Amino acid sequence: MAKKETLLVELAKPVVEALGLEFWGLEYKPQGNHSLLRVYIDSPDGINVDQCAEVSRQFSGVLDVEDPISSEYTLEVSSPGMDRPLFTIEQFAKYKGHKVSLRLNLAYEGRRKFTGILNGIEGDDEVLLIVDQDEYCFPIENIEQAHVVPQFNN
Repeated sequence: MAKKETLLVELAKPVVEALGLEFWGLEYKPQGNHSLLRVYIDSPDGINVDQCAEVSRQFSGVLDVEDPISSEYTLEVSSPGMDRPLFTIEQFAKYKGHKVSLRLNLAYEGRRKFTGILNGIEGDDEVLLIVDQDEYCFPIENIEQAHVVPQFNN
């Protein structure tokens, strides 16, 4: 995780948890003069618009005081949804057996994108993924982005 993202997580997590919600993760996408900061929140009962608005208000105040982003940015607060992104090794462990799509920082065997069944974790920092009967082991720091692929039964 980049230094700026680490700082933003350190600022966002206590705000979300103080409101009785689970901090799921954060994406920071610098885009020149206008960046995107997306905060994902969750709770056992799901998330509603009012909760997103409250986190946005509270976190905006912290961002105004701390000023970690020097350029203009858009703050979005939302539920992780059905295709929820996965940020931590604990989240990967929780979704063992689910179909997951991930993109690596660097190509492995000539490709960066893999979709398969999450077969759990190994050690403290490796994700096991089964793709077409082959099992791959990816260190979490090599995963740029990952999300659960929603499955619908007919």
